[in-house]
Amino acid sequence: MSSEATLEHTPTWIVASVCSVIVLISLVFERALHHLGKALERRRVTLYEALLKLKEELMLLGFVSLLLVVFQDLIQKICIDESLMEHWRPCRGGNEASAAAHYGSASTFAGGGRRMLKGGATFGHCSSKGKVPLLSRHALEQVHIFIFVLAITHVVLSAVTVLLGLLQMRTWKHWENSIQEEGSTAPKMIKRVQKIKFIQDRCKGCEKVAWVIIWMRSFFKQFYGSVSNDDYVAMRLGFVMEHFRGHHKFNFYDYMIKALEKDFKRVVGIKWYYWIFVMIFLLVNITGWHSYFWISLVPLSLLLLIGAKLEHIINKLAYEVASKHAAGQGEGGIVVRPSDELFWFHSPRPVLVLIHFILFQNAFEFAYFFWTLATFGVNSCIMDRPGYSVSRIVICVVVQVLCSYSTLPLYAIVSHMGSSFKSAVFADDVADHLRGWADGARRRMRRSATAGDAAGCLGAERSLEGRSRPDQLRSISF
Repeated sequence: MSSEATLEHTPTWIVASVCSVIVLISLVFERALHHLGKALERRRVTLYEALLKLKEELMLLGFVSLLLVVFQDLIQKICIDESLMEHWRPCRGGNEASAAAHYGSASTFAGGGRRMLKGGATFGHCSSKGKVPLLSRHALEQVHIFIFVLAITHVVLSAVTVLLGLLQMRTWKHWENSIQEEGSTAPKMIKRVQKIKFIQDRCKGCEKVAWVIIWMRSFFKQFYGSVSNDDYVAMRLGFVMEHFRGHHKFNFYDYMIKALEKDFKRVVGIKWYYWIFVMIFLLVNITGWHSYFWISLVPLSLLLLIGAKLEHIINKLAYEVASKHAAGQGEGGIVVRPSDELFWFHSPRPVLVLIHFILFQNAFEFAYFFWTLATFGVNSCIMDRPGYSVSRIVICVVVQVLCSYSTLPLYAIVSHMGSSFKSAVFADDVADHLRGWADGARRRMRRSATAGDAAGCLGAERSLEGRSRPDQLRSISF
């Protein structure tokens, strides 16, 4: 019986060559990220911050890799009863081939001899106790690779989604330029809204049909022309009249793109609680359940719900404008009124959280499919039946395309129909100073409130002073 050669018996030129290649690849990757960061820092600061987030994720992956390497021998020495291995398995059957694959051992018969591969010593350690290892070294390596593939897939797909969404929204730049050229004073814009089909198209028949029909119309509208030129003009006018009434040359498109890039910085990362979902998904991958097919329907359902909700917000804005215009409220009734009441939980933030979850869930489906395909092959039982596997990947593609070309552009513009505007309207350094000033004012207000009775009238005066300052930033969403 012969075991695998260790470094003690491996030629030095092989060790040096392999290490040189690994170090060279790492240096090339690091330099590429460095130059990409320099280019983004000069042009797109928010995308540069997203790249820094990517580096943080890579550092986390490196730490996970280190933990797996350090504790792999300890994990292999954990022994459990063999009966526990018969429950909650992704594949049926308990033949010797599957057991050998799990325990990391293989048998080859050459001249009547048996050759043990890595994991054999650990298997002997547990077999002497009448038990089996908790996880083989080979299985640990596969889990390691899957975690890495999942993180990289999520980052790449998030970047692709945002980039495709930005390409889809490039048409809006021409709409903004045409508005700037024609002149964007309030009377002109109001007359333009009166003439456009925003109200007629969005509110046609609203007073005669039930809200269920309006929701159905919103649901199907997300699949074709989710945001038209008339929608853009009307919502732009509502935003400018609400927050920048005296600044009619405000470039709404640039502000919107900058805010979307700031949101992308949050979406590109992987929150700690998303790893809990990964553990749950891995747990329910049981033969016969077709779990990953049913799980793939979750992001699709959420995406369709979000798209319908965002379209419904536009329809509701148009309906309110039409109602005010019919009531004869003058030119002011033609302008849409942004409000947090239009959104779930009175804030646009939950929509971004759901989009983040959808992208992560979709990345998990992509990563798991291609990882199992490359690791186990198309005929493996872990791949599930062909019908389920093909349906899963088709659903993932549909979610990716729909999110890029419809839902993300909808979110980019409708998210600004809330009561507040985002800090992207300021330069980054100005936003940081305002954020610090507002936080300081809130802290002073809390201290003044707690010391109100002790300080008497002076404490009350400071409380009023501290309360007035953050109120000036009430309409800014940091």
